[in-house]
Amino acid sequence: MSGAREEILARIRAATGRQSAQADVDAAYAALPRGYLRAHHDPAATDIVALFAERAADYRAVVEPVAVDTLANAIARAVAALPPADQSGAGTGHPGIIVPDGLPAEWIAGLPVGAIVRDDPPLAARELDAISGVVTGCAVAIAETGTIILDHGPGQGRRALTLVPDFHLVVVRADQIAADIADALARLDPARPHTLISGPSATSDIELIRVEGVHGPRNLHILIAG
Repeated sequence: MSGAREEILARIRAATGRQSAQADVDAAYAALPRGYLRAHHDPAATDIVALFAERAADYRAVVEPVAVDTLANAIARAVAALPPADQSGAGTGHPGIIVPDGLPAEWIAGLPVGAIVRDDPPLAARELDAISGVVTGCAVAIAETGTIILDHGPGQGRRALTLVPDFHLVVVRADQIAADIADALARLDPARPHTLISGPSATSDIELIRVEGVHGPRNLHILIAG
């Protein structure tokens, strides 16, 4: 409410004897119980990892639980299965895979050195469009909605890296999966930029014809580590 409006209303209340009545209303409102439900899933009673995998798969993402010691092999296998970019509609067929700075070296130990592309200096949009895909970590994931959240810290890269290439492989550690939205938000730094990903990029027209890859990767592959 603007200061002028508040001043006018205060004068009216004072002139009509409603100032104390308004104070009583404000006090009663402040005293209302607010036992809001903050979570729908109790981690002690729900398999949060399985719930996240189920919800993410509902969005047509490929979800694959893997042991930590087999993570490098799983990443190498997923990348090796990529078609050339020109076949996927994502550019000129560059076979490379973008690896953001800060991604653990042991995660990409199985990738051919010649296939790794670094975003330093930052690649132009045309160059990103010619890349086969990108491998990143994440900041947190939400089991309730099957959503992955990037805060673009180490191992995640800038936002363009996960929006332009046609394939995005995300490593989600089991301990990064929050049960509900409130829990996930509490783990994030509000000062950082956040990108929320719920499945591959897709949209539907008025006839509900699904089109993928409109404003982001057409293919999302999630590896749940541990």
